[in-house]
Amino acid sequence: MGLEGALSPFGLKQALQRHTLVWTLVFSLGVHVALIAWRFADPEGFQRVFEDTALEVVLVNARSDTPPERAQAIAQVDLAGGGSVPGQQRASSPLPPSAVQEPGTDIGAMQRQIEALKLQQMRLLTQLKQELSALSTDPSGETADAPERQARQERQQQLARQLAQIEPQLQKAQAGPRKRFIGPATRQAVYALYYDKLRRTIETRGTLNFPQVGGQKLYGQLTMVITVDARGRLLQTEVAKPSGQPLLDQRAVAIVRSAAPFDGFSANMRRQADQIVVVTRFQFSKEGTLDMRMLTPGERNPEGRSSP
Repeated sequence: MGLEGALSPFGLKQALQRHTLVWTLVFSLGVHVALIAWRFADPEGFQRVFEDTALEVVLVNARSDTPPERAQAIAQVDLAGGGSVPGQQRASSPLPPSAVQEPGTDIGAMQRQIEALKLQQMRLLTQLKQELSALSTDPSGETADAPERQARQERQQQLARQLAQIEPQLQKAQAGPRKRFIGPATRQAVYALYYDKLRRTIETRGTLNFPQVGGQKLYGQLTMVITVDARGRLLQTEVAKPSGQPLLDQRAVAIVRSAAPFDGFSANMRRQADQIVVVTRFQFSKEGTLDMRMLTPGERNPEGRSSP
């Protein structure tokens, strides 16, 4: 769009719409990030809105070129089902099988949407800068009449104010670490081996140092959000769903911290993220062992109806 077009009523309307879109995208990005953060930060909301759906990490010794249509467990490679056994089954112990549960919201899809919003924002920001540059360097502005010069100056001031407000927010979003929220719905998980070792390390530490007070062991279940960076350093632990026993929650956090640091990320993991965030259920059983299972927020209640 030429400079004259930009200063025309139609051009000004288009510019206003474009700038409104920039703010809309900034707001949308903030909402998406807030939704992901709220999912793990609000214990009551986590418990009320979502049901915990646990999927196991399984290490397989075969792979398939065809990804499974629905993930039942995360593995280090894609593995499509085969054979003649009917239904959705996996080899298991003689104990009765638990009911098959649906995977929850695809966190990876939300992350891809956020990245797309960031890209749109950067493109619109570039357009704003180009328009401001054109207004500043166009020689015809020196020979324009007073009303047109006034319109140019007002337009330049408007663009400068908008850029001063929008650009820092986008730069902050772009400069932040690439944080990947791990969920079992991912078809191929480069983090399966990593998480399995992290889980076994924490379980071993928790079993050897089983929580107790006054010689009495503490039993219970809680949900914890664990953040680890690419070097294996523990960045954050947060009890998202308490056990109801503050001492047990504190001991669980202490166990995770004492098990750190963990291994660094593999090359494949580093290409995808600078940090990983995993939601895990801790079960301190009466057998004196700690068992951990990765969780994903489910969107169904036990009866299979959508939760309000």
